Amino acid sequence: MTRYAAFLRGVNVGGVNLKMAEVARALTEAGFTDVRTILATGNVLLDASGGVAAVRQKAESALRDSFGYDAWVLVYGIDTVRAVADAYPFEREVDGYQSYVTFVADDAVLDELAGLASDAGPDEKISRGDGVIYWQVPKGGTLDSTIGKTMGKPRYKSSTTTRNLRTLDKVLR
Repeated sequence: MTRYAAFLRGVNVGGVNLKMAEVARALTEAGFTDVRTILATGNVLLDASGGVAAVRQKAESALRDSFGYDAWVLVYGIDTVRAVADAYPFEREVDGYQSYVTFVADDAVLDELAGLASDAGPDEKISRGDGVIYWQVPKGGTLDSTIGKTMGKPRYKSSTTTRNLRTLDKVLR
C-alpha cells in the first residue's frame, strides 16, 4: 500500500458542495483504506495499491457515481507532495500575500502556464516546478492575477488544481 494525497478540483468553492465525511465514505466504499480528509476544500489522504493513474481513475469514478458531478482528482504520492512543498521557490510567508501551488497533470498545460511568468504583474511571482506552477500574489488579488484569470477557463478543469501553501502544510502533517 502507498499513501497518496488526492486533490479534488472545484469542491466547496464554486457550486459543487460536498461534505467531506461523505467523500471519505464514498472513497472507502470504493476500496481505499485509511481515508482522511483535510479541511473542506477537497484534500484527501488515502492508502491504495496501484499507481497514480489507477488511483486517480478509481477516485474520479467513485465520486462521479456517489455524487453525480463531473469529478476531477489529481493524485500524488505523499512524498511527491512533500518535495513539491519543500521546493517552493519564494519566501513562504509574506505579509499581505498568498502563496500557491498549482498541480498540473498535463505537460502542455504546464508549459502554457509557465509561459505566463513573462506576463505577470509587478506584484506577482510565477515559477515552474516539477509538474507544478508556484505562484504568489497579493491577498485579495488571486482571481485578478495572471494565473488566476487563466485558471478559471474550463479547459484547465480536468488537469489542474491549486492549493494554498498553508493547506499543503496541513496535508503533510
